[in-house]
Amino acid sequence: MNTSIAHLTQGQKIFAFASMCLGMFIALLDIQIVSASLRDIGGGLSAGADDTAWVQTSYLIAEIVVIPLSGWLSRVFSTRWLFAVSAAGFTLTSLLCGIAWDIQSMIVFRALQGFLGGSMIPTVFTTAFIFFEGKQRVVAAATIGALASLAPTLGPTLGGWITDHYSWHWLFFVNLVPGAFVTIAVPMLVKIDKPDLSLLKVGDYPGIALIAIFLGCLEYTLEEGPRWNWLEDHTILATAWIAAISGVLFVWRGLTAEHPVVDLRALKDRNFALGCFFSFISGIGLFATIYLTPLFLGRVEGYSALQIGQAVFSTGVFQILTIPVYALLANRVDLRWIMMAGLAFFAVSMFEFSPITHDWSARELLWPQALRGIGQQLAIPPIVTLTLGGLAPSRLKQASGLFNLMRNLGGAMGIAGCATILTDRTNLHFFRLAEHLTPANEAMNGFLARHGWAEGDPAAQATSLKLLWSLTFREAQTLTYADAFLAIMVCFIIATVMVPLMRKVMPPKGPSADAH
Repeated sequence: MNTSIAHLTQGQKIFAFASMCLGMFIALLDIQIVSASLRDIGGGLSAGADDTAWVQTSYLIAEIVVIPLSGWLSRVFSTRWLFAVSAAGFTLTSLLCGIAWDIQSMIVFRALQGFLGGSMIPTVFTTAFIFFEGKQRVVAAATIGALASLAPTLGPTLGGWITDHYSWHWLFFVNLVPGAFVTIAVPMLVKIDKPDLSLLKVGDYPGIALIAIFLGCLEYTLEEGPRWNWLEDHTILATAWIAAISGVLFVWRGLTAEHPVVDLRALKDRNFALGCFFSFISGIGLFATIYLTPLFLGRVEGYSALQIGQAVFSTGVFQILTIPVYALLANRVDLRWIMMAGLAFFAVSMFEFSPITHDWSARELLWPQALRGIGQQLAIPPIVTLTLGGLAPSRLKQASGLFNLMRNLGGAMGIAGCATILTDRTNLHFFRLAEHLTPANEAMNGFLARHGWAEGDPAAQATSLKLLWSLTFREAQTLTYADAFLAIMVCFIIATVMVPLMRKVMPPKGPSADAH
């Protein structure tokens, strides 16, 4: 064991771990904290909707690129200093985002914020499995899993409240105090390894370039594809081809290089490979539902940012309430069956969303969202423990980067898939509903008569037809959201039935290769 770790008391380990968790939480929170406030940010910076969307997209692209590189970077600079620099950079760029003077500067600062802060996420996973063993490791994994799913869930709620009560600038200023605290606290206690600058001489720089190009182009394609009708747009077509080619070359490089930047060979371990798949599915569920629910409440119900935040808040509440239940079960029940129950709960919650109608409010959303919160807490911590718990510490750094990458990729693909469903299926449902709007439809005739059709005035008739069109389009949209939730349900059913393929996790044998 690292002698620095041996000299730490249990309280110091917990304090150090909690400080790192705070850093991870604010980095994950910032993915979604702007989602309910993009209209306000665009208005404040005099930007259109297309440009404002890049406030979120630029952060996601930069973060998804740096996450898999974090394992190599922590070996070069040490976990301690990588986390400290990451926290300091995240804090500084948060300040810059808050004082951005136009949309171009905001997009640049958000990209830097995502890139500099992204390393805080996977390094927490590594540290937890080095600091703790046995039952403590289960609790640590439960904490990480809860925070990893809670932060994006609470993002729209907190963001809406801040924007409504203060201004959008404070979406970024709230990071300054916790960011400064983490920057100072972590280097004082997290001394689990030492820098090895000699790795810079043998770094897999072609692999770094390939994974950056691959993930950057893939994330751009997934984020912008639904908006520009996918491959019909020349830019999307180009980035899709670049992503495909660089992705194949990256896999080839990762399997043949002597010192690959990402440890793809870890996928030979069955639990790790399945765990990455479950991480991918959890990313679909986590991010796609956070995308769909606020969008439904905003477009169909006309909710404000604060109202949206209040409506989706119940998911976080039920997840927090489930934490003690998970802690009680985790040391008594095989984690695979807890995870299976969590995935099943999530699938059921998506099914409960399917009868959604245009007049659903926070009350109707309570039960499906409660099931989702319970499912998240029962599923995600066991995925973390079963995937990373059996790996030797020498492999944890690079493997945790790949594991976290899969969750973010799942989120990106889930959002892109749902956005495509909303576009394509809305048109389909609209035309199917329109087929029944004929003179033989008495309900339609009654609706038109109540809204001025019978008066014979062309202006009144045009108004009544416009109202009928709006009503039909609203119902078509609502049916489409149900389709999207059912698609997510299918993903979780597949994941649920695959859980028995995982082996019961066994702690790694032998000392850490990182020990000094």
